[in-house]
Amino acid sequence: MGKRIVVVGAGAVGSYTGAHIAKAGEDVTFIDFWPENVAAINRDGIRVTHHQGPEPFAVKARALHLTEVQQLAKEKPVDIAFVCVKSYDTEWATRLIRPYLSPGGYVVSLQNCMNEETIASVVGWGKTMGCIASHISVALHAPGQVHRGGLIGGTRHVVYRTGEVNGRITERAQEVCRLVSTADSAKATDNLWGERWTKLVQNTMANGVSACTGLSGSQCADNEAIRHFQARLGSEAIRIGQARGYKLEEIDHQEPETIARAGEGDAAALRKYDDHRLSAPRGASDQRPSMGQDMAKGRRTEIDFLNGFVVREGEKVGIRAAANERLVDIVKKVERGELRQDPRHISELRLN
Repeated sequence: MGKRIVVVGAGAVGSYTGAHIAKAGEDVTFIDFWPENVAAINRDGIRVTHHQGPEPFAVKARALHLTEVQQLAKEKPVDIAFVCVKSYDTEWATRLIRPYLSPGGYVVSLQNCMNEETIASVVGWGKTMGCIASHISVALHAPGQVHRGGLIGGTRHVVYRTGEVNGRITERAQEVCRLVSTADSAKATDNLWGERWTKLVQNTMANGVSACTGLSGSQCADNEAIRHFQARLGSEAIRIGQARGYKLEEIDHQEPETIARAGEGDAAALRKYDDHRLSAPRGASDQRPSMGQDMAKGRRTEIDFLNGFVVREGEKVGIRAAANERLVDIVKKVERGELRQDPRHISELRLN
């Protein structure tokens, strides 16, 4: 207790996680750029609902608009700043909060993609930490209202993984773990980069596909052609991660090698992959990955920081990620309005 906490970006993950931390009695201030969201949080707090599990709750909270952040200069310095913005907003969000950090304060990337290096370029590696939210599936469906369509992880699946960039289990890694564990199961990890790449593979398989097809996660899994294309996306990302030296964890409760071989056409691995995808527990049937939500809201997507990042990292190790490359092109065309969302973009796609 007693730490000054700021959440930069009161979107789905930031609001969900921050609301639980505030509910536990911690000192949390939210910063956001959506005026209606800031107003709703200050007026009514943050309301959290779940598809299954905990009862709804609302927690009173303080929120600042970007134009009000300078108020922090007159207050106690910030000990922990969670950056929860889209990847393309990481640098400015970190620069925004940097002047208000205490001497021992640090920034935690609670985001998709691998943004620690960007954060470190602003505040230094010593003030940079990472936190992965795995299979959280949340959406900000109205100002100040966040809904978790996915299932609670609990003992079945560790949702939050906090880690230092140097792999050490430190006191502050344990502190962040304690804070996020108010929302769901959490652990401090000595494998931040492996955990990051593992989450990247998950997002690589799901986000862009939902964005360009308009389908939910469950609908993608039920379509054989799309499901198999997702395996190929994951396979490419896994092989590139292995070539980069990352220690990968289970991906959607499957061994990385199973998905990699499935995407490469191994019949036995593909059957195992299919069986798991079709029988795995699911959340709300209409729950879309974050990029699917962004496309529906007309927002810029993170495709360049997910599948595009995989393509660029593959070039460094001499592995071409053809499926990821193709998906980037399709998503960008849908984003620009040159194509409409349509499952056939993927189900009728021919590669090789």
